[in-house]
Amino acid sequence: MKDLFSFLKKVYFFEDLPDQQIKKIQQVCHQIEYQPGQVIFEEGSQADRFYIVAEGAVEVWKDYKLPEKDLLAVHERGHLFGEMALIDELPRSATVLAKQPTRLFYIDRDDFHRIIQNNSEIAISILKSVTDMVRSSNEYFVENLRERARELEKTNQALQEAQEELLLKDRLSTLGKFSSLILHDIRNPLSILRSMAEMIVLNSREPDRVARNAKRIIAEADRLNQIASELLDYSRGEIRLNMSIVNLRDFFGKLLEAVEEKFQARNIDVSTDIQISEPVIMDEQRMFRVFFNLADNARKAMPQGGKFSIKAFKADQTLKVEVSDTGVGMDPSIQKKIYDPFFSSSEEGGTGLGMSIVKSVIEAHNGTLFVSSKLKGGTTFRVTLPLIE
Repeated sequence: MKDLFSFLKKVYFFEDLPDQQIKKIQQVCHQIEYQPGQVIFEEGSQADRFYIVAEGAVEVWKDYKLPEKDLLAVHERGHLFGEMALIDELPRSATVLAKQPTRLFYIDRDDFHRIIQNNSEIAISILKSVTDMVRSSNEYFVENLRERARELEKTNQALQEAQEELLLKDRLSTLGKFSSLILHDIRNPLSILRSMAEMIVLNSREPDRVARNAKRIIAEADRLNQIASELLDYSRGEIRLNMSIVNLRDFFGKLLEAVEEKFQARNIDVSTDIQISEPVIMDEQRMFRVFFNLADNARKAMPQGGKFSIKAFKADQTLKVEVSDTGVGMDPSIQKKIYDPFFSSSEEGGTGLGMSIVKSVIEAHNGTLFVSSKLKGGTTFRVTLPLIE
């Protein structure tokens, strides 16, 4: 392509960027071509770059090598793909191959990380691809389901046709609810990110305001990354742990720093009792999400303020952590549903995947999770994890 700069300016995710930022992207772009049916990358492979379609089209497949493979999306000129695995540093979640003669521009992982770390405007533009991925994946997945339904109608006669229709309706209902929850939660932080970025531009000569808005941007980017991580873990259906040595005092210290501002805004008193000093082995990032979700649920349960506490201690070669609040509590009917995907009883919304992921992560560590709660009497979650020596 003769004019890469002009092409990049027309790419949806970069169209709002100033020319200076476009040129930074242009400098690290490389070109590559693929023939129809040629695999660009495989599901489960390590991510080393992300791509922009310059000419042609690519198909995104889940379980491509299995008979039950699903077409998730088709990306055409100007579309980005492959960026999620660079953001979360996990293996590729799908297989991508060329649908027709295709020319791509790509940016290597190291260049990508350097650009988004040093350029907040570019980082915000890249984050837009998350919503596009969810939308396009839903559209093609729904169409794929409908095509299967049409094939079954031709071969299975009346009874099998009725069964497939019920299955299709159930899946479409789940997809519709999933799309509504995820897209709603993604739009909120994206709107805040854009607003804070605009405030930085307007107040560029006021360091205090710039620092405050930059801190908010980081927090919202972390929130968006958490949503994306929950989506990825749920879609894969399997938690791949990345075990490391963790100091619990530092771990819970970081947790309280992450929730401090929102807890203070609701006059919630926080106390901790960390009785175990030796390091433990766990997937730090995922366990942080576990306790962040528990803490954030506690915050939502105390709209008028209250007390929140974390107690961690060692017992019978296990780590036991109790997370308690004095909030509104839950009746038995709610307690039975809290681990169901897409279920949320909070008026503040959410993906509905948080507690489902919490339970999955703890079980992946061979741990257990128990809850005791009473309506208007607060809630306590008890986490037990085996200590690895």
